[in-house]
This record gives sequence, C-alpha cells and structure tokens, in this order.
Amino acid sequence: MSEAGLRQAQEKMRAAGAADVAIKVFSHYYRLLESGQQGTIREADIEPVGDLPHLEHLDTDPDAMRAALAETAVIKLNGGLGTSMGVTGPKSALPVKDGLTFLDIIARQILSTRKAYDVPLPLVLMNSFRTKEESLAVLREYADLGVDGLPLDFLQNMEPKLLADGLTPAEWPADPELAWCPPGHGDLFTALVASGTLDALRERGFRHAFISNADNLGATPDGRIAAWMAEHDVPFGMEVCRRTRSDRKGGHVAVRRSDGRLILRDSAQVHADDADAFQDITRHRTFNTNNLWIDLDRLAEMMAGHDGILGLPIIVNRKTVDPADPSSPKVIQLETGMGTAIETFEGSQAVIVDRSRFKPVKTTNDLLVLRSDVYELDDDGDLTTTHEGDEPYVDLDPEYFRILADFEARFPVGPPSLVRADRLAVRGDVAFGKDVVVLGDVEVVAPAGEHLQISDGTTLGSAVG
Repeated sequence: MSEAGLRQAQEKMRAAGAADVAIKVFSHYYRLLESGQQGTIREADIEPVGDLPHLEHLDTDPDAMRAALAETAVIKLNGGLGTSMGVTGPKSALPVKDGLTFLDIIARQILSTRKAYDVPLPLVLMNSFRTKEESLAVLREYADLGVDGLPLDFLQNMEPKLLADGLTPAEWPADPELAWCPPGHGDLFTALVASGTLDALRERGFRHAFISNADNLGATPDGRIAAWMAEHDVPFGMEVCRRTRSDRKGGHVAVRRSDGRLILRDSAQVHADDADAFQDITRHRTFNTNNLWIDLDRLAEMMAGHDGILGLPIIVNRKTVDPADPSSPKVIQLETGMGTAIETFEGSQAVIVDRSRFKPVKTTNDLLVLRSDVYELDDDGDLTTTHEGDEPYVDLDPEYFRILADFEARFPVGPPSLVRADRLAVRGDVAFGKDVVVLGDVEVVAPAGEHLQISDGTTLGSAVG
C-alpha cells in the first residue's frame, strides 16, 4: 500500500475527465481502505430499532400533500444493466408489463401524479454511460415529461478498480472498460453535486427529492410522506418494510449504541461472527427498500461543509477485474450505499410501508410474477393485485430460465396464471403453453435430459379449501 497507488488512481480519473469532487471522495475512501477499514458493523455496537411511524397513520390533508409534492423532485437510479439476466442494455428498458418498459410505467406514474395534485414533479434519472442513450430514447416518447430548466438525467461517476495486491489502478487491455467501476449508489450525492443537478433543483424551488431504484415500480411519489417530511423537518427519510424469511439477507436499520443514531447495516458490512444475528428477523424486524426522501437544502449544506465528502461508511467489494473470468486479477472496488446516509443526517427517520411499495425485479423469477395476472396495471401506471396474502413464490431453474432469451422462449405466449398460486418451482427444461393456470403449491420437474411441454389450458395443482 502506498501513496503512489493513490496518485496513479487520481491521475487516471483526471485523464478520464472525472470531476474534482469525485476525485476527492475516491481519495477519502482510498485512505480509509489503506488504514485497514473494512466497513463492518458489529452486533455488539448496535441495538434493534424501536417503534416506527407507519405510512397508513400519516396525515392525509390534501392541501399539505399538494404543497409538499409541489416542492418535490423524483430521482430514479438508472445505471443498472440487465447483465444478471443476460441483457446488455439498461434493465429499465425491458418490457415488464403489458408491453411497457419500466421507464414507460415510471413516466405514466409521474404524469398522473402531476395531474392529480397539479404540481411540476420533475423526473431525473441517474444514468451510467451505458444506460443514458437508450433510456432517454424511451422517455422522448413522453413530450410533456421534461421540466423547463432541469435535465432529464445526470451521470453517475466512475472510479478505477484497484488491484488487491498493491492498491494500484487495474488495467485490462482486453476490455479497458472493465478496469472501471461505479462507486456504488452512494455516489448519488457526489454525482448530484458534480453534475450541477443539485443546484439546479434548489434554484427552482425544489426542497425535497424522492429517490428510488428504477426497477422498483412500487416506488411512487407518495404525498403523505412528502407532507410528513415537510411538517417535521425531516432531513433524511427511509422507507422500510417488515422483514420476512426471504428478506433475512437484506440490509436492516438499527440504532448505534454510541450516539443513538439510526444506521443501516447491509450484508456486506456484517462480520462473519454476526451472521446469525443479522439474519434474525425477530431481532432486526425491518429492511431498507431503498426508497429514500432527502431534504436538498440540508444535503447541499453538508456537502459544502465537508468538501463534498458526506462520510458514508465504506463498503469494500472484492472481485476479479473481469467478473466473468475468475482467473483474472483480484481487485477491490470502493463503494458506498446511499441508504447508509441515514447515519450522517442528524434527525433522520424511518417510516414503515407496505410491500406494495417494494416490487423490485432482480431476476426472471420476479419478472414472471410481475408479468402475470398477480398484478394489473392501470393507465396511470399503478400496479394493483387481487392476490390474497404475500405474492406467490417463484423459483425457476437458473440453468434454463436465468437468461432472458431462454426465459422468453419457455413462455412464448405469456406467463401462466398465478393469481391463485402460492408457489411455483420449475426444475429442468420446461416450456409453458397458453392459458396455463397454477393453483396452490406446484413443482414442475422435467425428466432428466428431456424437454417437457405444458399443454395449452393445463391446470397445475389444486385449490386449497
């Protein structure tokens, strides 16, 4: 470890046109890494969070909601590619429901909320270089979406991957882009400053931002939370859901014993000895949805007062320079999570929301549920369901369904009906015909080495009760 490695990384970033504030933030985390910090949060240093307000109990005064939404902007994290599903373009440009993409649905949600409350409600994407062009092309179909004086997007920053041996910038001539990485979605705050978007929003009177992932179609701007933020002068608000067994690896909120502040502990920050406590859903009962609300004036004050360094906890991500080649050099990616900013804002709060506000699509399992009749999409972009209880659990064989093209080939006429299903597990090479219905708990297994075709009109399983 040496100062020379940091200088090389700084020079590489300057040569690539990185903003000064981005270089300062990277340098801060480089020095933390060099000092031995790993970003772990020990169980002994935290305690479970107490009672939290629930969205359903917040004030619903129409005038307060309209006034708060009039000063709110919506920011969507849109830097992700669909690589986990074998897609090279932006995930948000994938058709997910009724032939519409994530971005189509988001645009409809924004426009309908504007109309309902008579507010400007700008939409701004945080794009990467790989998602910018295609994403903006989708949004160009909505001529009324732009707000005068504000951009439709800004770019996240990039930083060098560091060789694990020596902490010098990695090089990979076979694909030079692989030598770079995004600094995690905690980069949102730095990118807002570096791009000038934060100043532009504040100059036009926007006080708060609602921030969420583009692949979470449940994350709509809610006037109740906007009014709560404004009334109680909350600098940073996080939406959390009750944890279930399927969420035990999701980041949870807790209280830091040393100062009583709310913090977020993600899985990457868990010490090996604390894994059981981290996954104990009776102890840590809520998880972070990554739906966040931020006071933009407070953010600007903190960024200006700390030279652009918000002080988020470091996340040390160890990989290979080419993620698809385990024999390629081992590297370290210095990252931060935007939800961890909950500990940096004095007076941060969390609010419990229902699962309806958390519908991320991370895999083709999630995609199948969203495309099925479990959810209906109205003209305003709102998703509703008649499915009773938790949404059905879908577990498709990754060998045959993980890649989107393979998934599409096995559902050529659309998904089966899942509205009366509890669970669908598929093992092996199985394809589904038209009007297939799944009832209750179903597992479909293809004979080893053979293709199984589910015929049109087949009912799988039986209704309970």
